Amino acid sequence: MKVVLKEDVKSLGKKGELVNVSDGYARNFLFPKNLATQANAQAMNELKNREEAKKHHAKQELDKANAVKEKINDKTVNLTAKAGQGGKLFGAITAKEIAENIEKEFSVEIDKKKISLENDIKQFGTYSAAIKLHTGITANVFVVVSEAEAD
Repeated sequence: MKVVLKEDVKSLGKKGELVNVSDGYARNFLFPKNLATQANAQAMNELKNREEAKKHHAKQELDKANAVKEKINDKTVNLTAKAGQGGKLFGAITAKEIAENIEKEFSVEIDKKKISLENDIKQFGTYSAAIKLHTGITANVFVVVSEAEAD
């Protein structure tokens, strides 16, 4: 008997999958515990619609990631920081600060966890940062750290 799973079932499949099981297993275990429904025309149609919606959302996310990459790839983000003698910063420039400046300058919201730096930014200069926007889509930005104006 073909059934569509409503929940993940160990050793059988994930939620939303169409699986083939014995009649007794379906009637005595899956249906009473509300883990599956019989694969009739309505259930198959719902399954097909759910899969199409999932593909559509995935395509939208990919398009959005590509648009963000076009907007920020190879751009420069300017940051200012206070430093002691020799250009050594008090603290370090963090991914959070980079994300905030990208949002200010380019009106693009970036999660700080998606920003990876080659090494810590603890001195003035220009650094490269990679931003993972989506699977296989990475934008590179340059971070220029300069001295803050003295008050």
